[in-house]
Parts: sequence; structure tokens; C-alpha cells
Amino acid sequence: MPLPGETAIPKNTHSAFIGTDFERRLRAAKQTTLAVAGVITNNSVEATVRMAGNLGFEVYLAEDACFTFGRRDWAGAFRAADEVHLMSLANLDGEYCSVVRTEEVLRALEAR
Repeated sequence: MPLPGETAIPKNTHSAFIGTDFERRLRAAKQTTLAVAGVITNNSVEATVRMAGNLGFEVYLAEDACFTFGRRDWAGAFRAADEVHLMSLANLDGEYCSVVRTEEVLRALEAR
């Protein structure tokens, strides 16, 4: 549950930007930097981070504040959740975001 004063933005697609007013709210508040956490790394998290990066936001993805599930790859081999998670992080880092740990995000916030 959101804390008092926090805004919840319900979404109906994988990306938090599609079909919501999330981008408008961020732009109106002059927010250019995002810290992302969530579920599922290779689905909603990846879609949201890609779109945020494409929209020009500076994005930090907290790798220890998101997770995924094991699944079969295209060839049918089962990949453990940590493999799927790490591959998604590798796909995103340096291209759409900077992958960091939650501790780094919190330190940056404290320094403000």
C-alpha cells in the first residue's frame, strides 16, 4: 500500500508509461531521474525501464529490488530465475539504465 501522500498509478500493460499519465506527472514535476524496482524483471520492469530510457529519463534500476521466475528459453532449455534476472539486467544496463543496488539509490537520496 502506498504511504500517505504517495501516488499509485495503476497500469494495464507491461510498461508503466502506456495508458497512464505517468510521463505527464513526471514532466509536470520536472522529474528527470527515476529509480525503478518491481516485478517481473524480464517483463514489466524491463518494459518500463526501456520506455523510460527511450523517453530520455535517467534511469537507475535497483537489481536487488526486483525479481523474476525461472522459464524455458526459445530452444526449450529451462533457465533458472537468477539466469533470467541477470540476462534482463545485462540487456538494460548501459543502454536504457544504470543497474545499481538499493543501497546506492538510498545513499544518493540521502545526499540530496
